[in-house]
Formats: sequence, C-alpha cells, structure tokens
Amino acid sequence: MDDIKIIQLYWDRNEQAIPATSDKYGNYCTAIATNILGNCEDVEECVNDTYLRAWNAMPPHRPSVLSAFLGKLTRNLSLNRYRRNTAEKRGGGNVPIVLDEITDLVSDADTVEREIDRRELVQEIDRFLAGLSPDKRNMFVCRYWYFDSISDLASRFGKTENHISVILNRLRSKLRNYLLKRGYDL
Repeated sequence: MDDIKIIQLYWDRNEQAIPATSDKYGNYCTAIATNILGNCEDVEECVNDTYLRAWNAMPPHRPSVLSAFLGKLTRNLSLNRYRRNTAEKRGGGNVPIVLDEITDLVSDADTVEREIDRRELVQEIDRFLAGLSPDKRNMFVCRYWYFDSISDLASRFGKTENHISVILNRLRSKLRNYLLKRGYDL
C-alpha cells in the first residue's frame, strides 16, 4: 500500500492503518530502535509506541514523507528509552559509541543564544551534507542519525570497517572545521 493511502487510513481513523504501517515500515522502525537500544523487548515496545504516536498525531498532522515521520518518532522514542535505561544502569546498543564520536562537535554550554541559533546550525549542517558525495552523505547519516554500527556500514558500502572509520573521522573533522569557519563555537 502506498503512503498516501496509509496516511488516509489514519485520517479516516481506520484501524487498518496500524497493520498497513507495520507491514510497510515495521522492519525500518525496528532497525532504528535496535541500533539505539539493542534490547528486543525495548525495541518492540518503542516500535509499538511509534504506531500509537502516529495514530495520535494523524490527524491533525499530515506528514509529507511517512518514512521520515515514522523514523523520527522511532528514533526519539528509542533515545528516550535509552536515557531511561542508562539512568537505571542498564542499556546497550551503539548510542554511547556514536555519541562519543561526535562529542567534540557539541558544546557543553547550553545557552539561550545557542538554542536560538539551532535552526541556523541545522541549515549549515544540511549545506555541509549536501556538498558531500552521496555515499559519504549516506554513511554520515546512517551512522549519526540511525546509529548504524561500523560493521553494518562496511557491509552496506562494501568497504572495510577501518576504511569506514577513517571516512567518518575525516567527515567529522571536515564538519567541525566547516562549522568553526562559520562562527560556531564548538
């Protein structure tokens, strides 16, 4: 079933929206949650919560890209669950490793000015990513948005894990320099 029909099912309050969403995007949402959480029970709960959130959001919201909408819901729910789990001294997944890799790009100071500049920063990162080759852009997004492991990226892009690590390290360095040149205090 195509996305427009699935979204219409939500708007019509037709309960078939959930199975249709699960059939088309269940594996996608599960992969995102698994990369962050690593715990099958938590993953299943986050994916189910994604469907509930989608049900509650539509209407009034009509997403233009259903996959991105569901991916963002799953990612946010999974990160919230991860924070709760690590506060309880349990957890797993790739989150600590990925966050450690990009920690030097994020300032510890969380000021009001920084929040105001957040949208400009997002636009600058988008411009930086737009200037990359499609493979490098995909590697970066898969690693730092979807929390894919280095080994998964190596398999997907047909490169060694070391090669992927080197590419990501160089991309982080280039992004850091790019943002510093544009006046961001990292």
